[in-house]
Amino acid sequence: MAYLTLNRKNLKQNYDFLDELFRENETDWAIVTKLLCGNEAYLKEVLNLGIKEVCDSRISNLARIKELNPEVQTVYIKPPAKGSIEEVVRYADVSFNSESSTIKMLSKEAQRQNKVHRVTIMIELGDLREGIMGDHLIAFYDKIFELPNIEVVAIGANLNCLHGIMPSADKMIQLSLYKQLVEAKFDKKIPWITGGTSVVLPLLLRQQLPAAINHFRIGESLYFGNDLFQDKRIEGMSDEVIRLYSEIIEITKKPKVPIGMMAANPSGETFKVDEKDYGKESYRAILDIGLLDITPDYLMPDDPTLEIVNASSDMLIVDLDNNPQNYSVGDLLSFKLKYMGALRVLNSDYIEKRVV
Repeated sequence: MAYLTLNRKNLKQNYDFLDELFRENETDWAIVTKLLCGNEAYLKEVLNLGIKEVCDSRISNLARIKELNPEVQTVYIKPPAKGSIEEVVRYADVSFNSESSTIKMLSKEAQRQNKVHRVTIMIELGDLREGIMGDHLIAFYDKIFELPNIEVVAIGANLNCLHGIMPSADKMIQLSLYKQLVEAKFDKKIPWITGGTSVVLPLLLRQQLPAAINHFRIGESLYFGNDLFQDKRIEGMSDEVIRLYSEIIEITKKPKVPIGMMAANPSGETFKVDEKDYGKESYRAILDIGLLDITPDYLMPDDPTLEIVNASSDMLIVDLDNNPQNYSVGDLLSFKLKYMGALRVLNSDYIEKRVV
């Protein structure tokens, strides 16, 4: 049986590292929980760390967080859809926005619910996902700053999420200047610039961020301890928070080359035979996990001698060569996961989730 583990001790190690780092730099921060896909046991572990602000991109997850801890500040981190305005105001204390018409709807709904809804204006810095263009910021703010029951508490930006555009000190300075421009034009204070995410963390560690960047939203680095600039573990953090285990359900010595006429498989893939493999055999293990749960490219076996061949909908095929570890049916193989792999597994109802 395949299952995923979240290591409480290593999660706490990473949280303490980040919390101390942000306190030393007088920077507020929030944990992004969208990776956890609303898993209640894992959400409890995150909330028990003591964080005061949680970000997610699914309303149902924010609703569950509010049930678990009504005092934590919840942030909806994508522009709200028209059909979700009522729930966004109900379950999110703050939402990220890039459309003035949406903020007007949030204003009306906040009045109806007798709440003040706080908003962050997202600004485009080059990755071409959400965010208004910087030269439209003044006109945008002019449309919304006096809306009833709306409070603009931050401007923000995302980088690296779509086209892989990396953050830089220059881009963060640019974001800081936008804040200064709005404050000077409208004589209004905007408390936070939420320009920091996991990909920006290395700039903070190297003291290359302008002081005006005073808020971070951290997900990936908390769960994986990684430096996204150098693709390696940050010293002092753990990369052993999340791990996948899958059971061997068949192990047989088979030819390395398929037998028969080859066509596209159900995934639309066609395979080319390596002529060097003709006549060769190796032990192949079948694991109880497949494409419904994970894409093989996101798996990193703990045993470096394993070679992932491919996967069908419910089974993963691993080449063991001559099986030097003497694996047998029923043995568990363990894997580290890349971020998108963990997201896939956590979104699968077929994989058990455990806290260890």
